[in-house]
Amino acid sequence: MSDFIIGFITDWGYLGIFLLMVAENLFPPIPSELIMPFAGYVAANGDLSTFGVLAAGTVGSVAGTTAWYAAARLLGLERFTWLCNKFGRFATLSEDDIDKAYHWFERHGPLAVFVGRLIPAIRTLISVPAGLARMPFGQFLLISTLGSLLWTGILTVAGLLLHEGYHIVEAWVDPVSTGVVVLAVVIYIWRFVTWKPIKDIG
Repeated sequence: MSDFIIGFITDWGYLGIFLLMVAENLFPPIPSELIMPFAGYVAANGDLSTFGVLAAGTVGSVAGTTAWYAAARLLGLERFTWLCNKFGRFATLSEDDIDKAYHWFERHGPLAVFVGRLIPAIRTLISVPAGLARMPFGQFLLISTLGSLLWTGILTVAGLLLHEGYHIVEAWVDPVSTGVVVLAVVIYIWRFVTWKPIKDIG
């Protein structure tokens, strides 16, 4: 798995990082916890600049999460509920997921968006209640960018540090990264199978 990610980023450069991070936020096939450290590793090799890696990762992350915000805001609660009832199984969005994210947003407001961008479990979900609550787009974009920049920065630095000792950890990096992806797939399948439709809003 590490060879695939590094190869994809090496071949496609900043565009590859951007696309992987957009996909990670829309429908996470490969978590950012793998994408950005390996992007940092490629930067440490001198193939890409650290600034470019950080910018591509942040912009990709913001683009992906903004799509969820825009969908929720444009559709509104009633139509978003209908859409989730129809296609929610594939996105594994449940009533409980939406309720938790929405209540978190109600309690903490803009802070929920910033902190949410740092928590893998709700990084994407937090965009939905922000959109449903019609949070001003400029505010959402600014806070999401700051949170994404911090998160991608931490992961990129981890990749830069990994480069220094890569000869020590290369024996277990690939099995661990593959295990993370396999775990993500297993969790997705479990959520897909156990998904229940959101109740209609009267």
